[in-house]
Amino acid sequence: MSVYSTKVVLSKTGELDILNVTDIVRLEVDRSGIKEGIVNVFVIGSTAGVTTMEYEPGLVIDMKAALERIAPRNAEYEHHKMWHDDNGHSHIRASLLGPSITLPLNKGRMALGTWQQIVFIELDNKPRTREIIITVNGE
Repeated sequence: MSVYSTKVVLSKTGELDILNVTDIVRLEVDRSGIKEGIVNVFVIGSTAGVTTMEYEPGLVIDMKAALERIAPRNAEYEHHKMWHDDNGHSHIRASLLGPSITLPLNKGRMALGTWQQIVFIELDNKPRTREIIITVNGE
């Protein structure tokens, strides 16, 4: 069993930036040399998420609208009252999306559908520099 891990930095992400990171992850899988196993993509922080989706302009707009309906930016949050940072919605959205995904790796390729890409979604209300940890486990 081999383990390969690396950190990727995403600079100056803004609220509801949705970035296709599939090629970045694919490059690191190739660098790992691992052919069979799993790859995990994890974002450090409690106001960002990682998931899969069809990365196309219409769905990017739809995802942003859905997140606003699920956890509206202008709703009242106890987090705001406690910390006065106005990002309670960011924490709720991130908790629902989750900070990571794990994909099977077969013959050196991630098991993704034709229209399925790995995306990072910035949910905080101020620009951030984010770190994504990519870990590949297997043989």
